[in-house]
Amino acid sequence: MKKTGKVLIVDDNEDILNAGRLLLKQHVAVVDTMKDPERIPALLQAETYDVVLLDMNFAKGATSGQEGFAWLRRIIELDPDTVVVLITAYGDVEMAVRAVKEGASDFILKPWQNEKLLATLNAALSLRQSRAEALALRSRQRQLSADLDQPFQDLIGRSPAMEAVFKLVRKVAATEANILILGENGTGKELVAREIHRQSPRAREVFIAVDMGAVPETLFESELFGHAKGAFTDAREDRAGRFEVASGGTLFLDEIGNLSFPLQAKILTVLDSRQVIRVGTNKPIPIDVRLICATNMPVHAMVAQNKFRQDLLYRVNTVEIQIPPLRQRAEDIRLLVEYYLGVFGRKYQKPRLTVAPAAFHKLQGYPWPGNVRELQHAVERAVIMSETEVLQPVDFFFRTPELPGPDAAADFNLDQMERVLIERAVKKYDGNISRAARELGLSRAALYRRMAKHDL
Repeated sequence: MKKTGKVLIVDDNEDILNAGRLLLKQHVAVVDTMKDPERIPALLQAETYDVVLLDMNFAKGATSGQEGFAWLRRIIELDPDTVVVLITAYGDVEMAVRAVKEGASDFILKPWQNEKLLATLNAALSLRQSRAEALALRSRQRQLSADLDQPFQDLIGRSPAMEAVFKLVRKVAATEANILILGENGTGKELVAREIHRQSPRAREVFIAVDMGAVPETLFESELFGHAKGAFTDAREDRAGRFEVASGGTLFLDEIGNLSFPLQAKILTVLDSRQVIRVGTNKPIPIDVRLICATNMPVHAMVAQNKFRQDLLYRVNTVEIQIPPLRQRAEDIRLLVEYYLGVFGRKYQKPRLTVAPAAFHKLQGYPWPGNVRELQHAVERAVIMSETEVLQPVDFFFRTPELPGPDAAADFNLDQMERVLIERAVKKYDGNISRAARELGLSRAALYRRMAKHDL
């Protein structure tokens, strides 16, 4: 196994330095030693160490450890993420407690036992790795926040309906109130949830999204609350659940209306107690989450129908935000199309694309049952399939096919419906495969594959 880790030993005893170097070089990649602590600042400005083993007494006859504490503070000041282990021949419980309070990760007595030193070093290296990973995550989070610095960058709209949503988001973001977001599929409920998190005091912490409709009931507790190793057949290690991972940040539970009554009760218990118990244990783990839920289902009507718990609804909707469907804010369609045209024009190296007035007229006259998500896909497909720099009405395919009525003689299944639609498209364009494929939202190759599948 490849050795990793970089360690610095600082001690005024040459024998200690030699012994430490001989032992540790068998286990880590780099072991540097130093007798004079005055050289520490210059060295730390030029090098980065994972762990520093630091003697506490350097002056002849000194036993108080004050020098060690002073240099400990100096090292942490120079590199807050460096892990420092103090070593001394004069140790007691009080000194060990103070060392940890001052920022040391551990305390080793001289003469040390090799096994004890190696165990302490391994723990220190693990701590350093965890700090590095946390630093990388914080850095990435800051960069993402900077990239999204303009409020509502992904929530496109100037309509009165969307301005009302933006105003409400600004009001509730700074609070700890639980939020319930209602709206049809494709309206941008998760984008609203992320914007609330981004504007909240928890913005530097994690945002964890869970699609409740995609979590199998048998794995619900494991996914949401975590499990202990051996709790069930595939539990090969301890695992934190989504509530625990989101602690300190925001937890977004999407499609909460899909939960069964028993699962609703489990969520309510966690929200009331503000703690989770991992599957296979009896130990409660405190959690601190800002909860945002969303659903496309009529939860208020479901309460009246005894399909959704009223007490859970009260807990999750301190504030309720209703996202309007796209058909109710048609004035935003042009803005959305231009935004996605820029996004996909860059993605597919077609930066000069524009949309013809007739195409805009067609787009604004369509009811958009799939809302913004459907519009996004329509624009992307049009960019991919475009053969000119001005997108025409024919470039946008979203026509809902006419399906056979209930009195139709044929018993259609999905394969039969696909065959019928292909036959209609090819017939409509007199065998022109390119135009038929565009009408169906397919590539020529994909249409040929489907035609072969149906022997057409």
